[in-house]
Amino acid sequence: MAVVVVMAFVWEAIAPDGDLRAPLIIGAAYGLLGFGMWRRHLCRQGSKRHRRTGTLADMVDWYTQADAGGDIIRISEPHVNELLSANFWWLRGNDRDMVIDAGLGVVALREAIPGLFERDPMVLLTHAHLDHVGGAAEFADRAAHPAEAELLATGVPASLYGAELYDKLGIDAAGEPVPELMIDVLPSPGYDPAAYRVEPMTVSRMLDDGDRIDLGGRELTVLHLPGHTPGSIALLEERTGTLYSGDIIYDGYLIDNLPNSDVAAYRRSMEFLADLDVSVVHPGHGHSFDRTRLRQLAEAYLRRTGSG
Repeated sequence: MAVVVVMAFVWEAIAPDGDLRAPLIIGAAYGLLGFGMWRRHLCRQGSKRHRRTGTLADMVDWYTQADAGGDIIRISEPHVNELLSANFWWLRGNDRDMVIDAGLGVVALREAIPGLFERDPMVLLTHAHLDHVGGAAEFADRAAHPAEAELLATGVPASLYGAELYDKLGIDAAGEPVPELMIDVLPSPGYDPAAYRVEPMTVSRMLDDGDRIDLGGRELTVLHLPGHTPGSIALLEERTGTLYSGDIIYDGYLIDNLPNSDVAAYRRSMEFLADLDVSVVHPGHGHSFDRTRLRQLAEAYLRRTGSG
């Protein structure tokens, strides 16, 4: 912008008398300068207001998609607080697609990612927490472990307000600050966070340890790995050595102190995972990692919770 204004001054100084282009160029330069100042002012004001009004939400995408290779898409929600910012995984088979988990459900998936529904996908829910099942009601075919089905049918505890959510989930903040709001921008102008809820839903297919899901050219085995919740499941694609672990394991502090968590069961799941032969783990939170890191994380949990 400064370059344009300087060029205008130079033109004014050197332009031949009577050159009709001079006032046009000079006026345009000052107009651009004024527009730039106005635009910067609006951006500054919008940055101050976006948590309250959502006026910037239409300038960003709620979901991000990343190609994980092998017809696998990682979908995440970057505007969600890290406690609830989960991954869900879109797997393409020859016959049909499957989505592992369904995010928080703040923004309708059918509107934001319509291609996700083109092949009538099944959604598989690794466990019944709001950040993994929020969008699941949009799918006609839903699968989960029987131990999670009752909670899904009655309605998963949910809130976008930190204090209320911690209370509903039984989370002890242990003196740490609790976020006021679990999203950092409203998805649309006028969006009311107080209206957020996870709709009760039925499960059309119950899954248990050892069950297989065939998508055509891609087969996955269900692993029942309780601990985080009673019905936590993971999926193993044995052909590629790919594990979709949900929240049973990820590269971070593993949560085992919720009302329905079970440390003894968690330890048994970690003992199993420590010896599991995989090439890559796609978790419910954070980045993917390899077998070496899987073993390190499992063994670290076993040390933290007792001898092991």
